[in-house]
Amino acid sequence: MTATLPVATASEIFYPSADGEPVAETYDHLYALLTTLEVLKQYLAGRQATVLGNQFLYYAQGFPKLRVAPDVMVIFDVTPGGRDNYKIWEEGQVPVVIFEMTSVGTKDQDQIFKKTLYEQLGVKEYWLFDPKGEWLERPLCGYRLRGETYEPITDDRSEPLQLRLVVEGRLIAFYREDTGEKLLIPDELAAALQQEVVARQQAEERAEQERQRAEQERQRAEHAQLQIEQLKEKLRSLGVDPDTQTSEYNV
Repeated sequence: MTATLPVATASEIFYPSADGEPVAETYDHLYALLTTLEVLKQYLAGRQATVLGNQFLYYAQGFPKLRVAPDVMVIFDVTPGGRDNYKIWEEGQVPVVIFEMTSVGTKDQDQIFKKTLYEQLGVKEYWLFDPKGEWLERPLCGYRLRGETYEPITDDRSEPLQLRLVVEGRLIAFYREDTGEKLLIPDELAAALQQEVVARQQAEERAEQERQRAEQERQRAEHAQLQIEQLKEKLRSLGVDPDTQTSEYNV
């Protein structure tokens, strides 16, 4: 008698959301990952898009071992918000832009396996960022899909995101193409908000000082007018009509 094993249905297949591996090799890689994730999340807020960081990307239904965990991936035309993992066949969309914070330890994986996989999946742009300057000639290099093949990006701009990318220290800085405005990282955003609070407080203090000066001027004017009226009353008590005298002098 031949024993048969039950075949798991699609709903019974388990797709893990973690593998116990560290998120990033070093603090610099982690900071670059988290900063890029947060900046792009803020930039795309309110749009039908999501930005995921270090989540499993499953690309073959029924094969949970066929997965990759991009450091940062941007997907358009999907419900906003986070996911524990991302399954292409469920969402119906392939990531449009992927960033990998690369190092000597992940060099071959990033430059060969992932580049080939993303190219085959149809990811429009693939960016490699080397925050420590360990192996890339330039800390930031990108590839853009032309037809079915990746070509090097020479203008340091992301067409799908409509952003210009600049290396600033050990981070990627993003600038809007339409306004030239920089997308602030969390630290810069906090500093800008603090400056805004200080500026508003200073404006309120100036307004209060102006109000107090205006009130003082009003009180001085009232006091002066009261003195004039008191003087007129004194003149009248002496038999002098101050209003008549004033008219005569004006003539």
